[in-house]
Amino acid sequence: MIRFDPTRPHSLALLPPSIDIESRAVWRACIEARAALAAMDQAARRIPNSTVLINTLPVLEAADSSRIENIVTTTDELFRHADTDLAGADPATREALRYRRALQEGFQSLDRRPVSTSTAVTVCRTIKNADMDIRRVPGTQIVRQDTGEVLYTPPVGEEVLRDYLKNWERYLHQATQVDPLIRMALGHYQFEAIHPFLDGNGRTGRVLNLLYLVDVGLLSQPVLCLSRYIIEHKADYYRLLMSVTRTGNWEAWVLFMLEAVRDTANWTIAKIDAMAALQRATAEHVKTALPQVYRHELIEILFTQPYCRIRNLVESGIAGRQPAARSLDRLVAIGVLENRGGGREKLFVNVRLMALLSEPGNDFPPFETSLFR
Repeated sequence: MIRFDPTRPHSLALLPPSIDIESRAVWRACIEARAALAAMDQAARRIPNSTVLINTLPVLEAADSSRIENIVTTTDELFRHADTDLAGADPATREALRYRRALQEGFQSLDRRPVSTSTAVTVCRTIKNADMDIRRVPGTQIVRQDTGEVLYTPPVGEEVLRDYLKNWERYLHQATQVDPLIRMALGHYQFEAIHPFLDGNGRTGRVLNLLYLVDVGLLSQPVLCLSRYIIEHKADYYRLLMSVTRTGNWEAWVLFMLEAVRDTANWTIAKIDAMAALQRATAEHVKTALPQVYRHELIEILFTQPYCRIRNLVESGIAGRQPAARSLDRLVAIGVLENRGGGREKLFVNVRLMALLSEPGNDFPPFETSLFR
């Protein structure tokens, strides 16, 4: 076995690995992860309007995936700018929201093509807002930010990288005797080790994970916030990636990724159920307090757009500008929304939903009926 030298371009082994990955421990973890994933997908299907999830949970994934790369913004900032042209957003918020756009556009592209090298290029270009392509020149290295120590030098040469990516594609789609969750785990390591772009590889790889789970039918929507688990176990994530490179310790890496799926699916089920309960409670509160204002479509807008603007109601056909403004002001008066300054446009924030999305717990305070008596 050739001794690993982090300063030299790595000679990456092709997939599948030469050792048997499907141990008893891996199979047990795989069964548990698949059960949790199926339960989560069923929970997502119970939400009548899937836009509620598509417009919210991927924002959390975008925030966490960007934070892994030390691009830090807040959930409030992300939702504040989620349906704007991003002109007023800070650079970290713009970059995180490009991650969400890459995920959404990648999801839509699955109708035209499976997950592939072309998908990866398009995703990376969207995230980086640049004309990214497969690396053509040497010199890329992974280094410790504090000491400058070289930790890993990925393969070099565009032709070499494209050959590795062809093997990665074939394994994902042709190794059908291997469970898709195991293929996702192996494929994620391989993509990160190939490191095909000058920048954006980590975030691109994490988008591809979700797209692949949709592609193989394990998810109906890309709403699994895997980056939340990764950022909570960031040291283990990078340690186990490197252990595959250095010692071929595939089993520990696969077990980590399967646990990430299981844990995240269970977390997402609880979050979806809490959001659904809050939406029902909000609808009942508005029906009782403001029956003349209540509309099912209005409640849905408040949950698809936690930072709501008057124009959101106008563009959805719920009301003209003046009636929309009056309705939102009345929802503020009964404690459903909070009015926050937003420059030229008023911002009406669904504060209970924002708390559910940005805080660990899933409880929300009851509505105060005395506000409208």
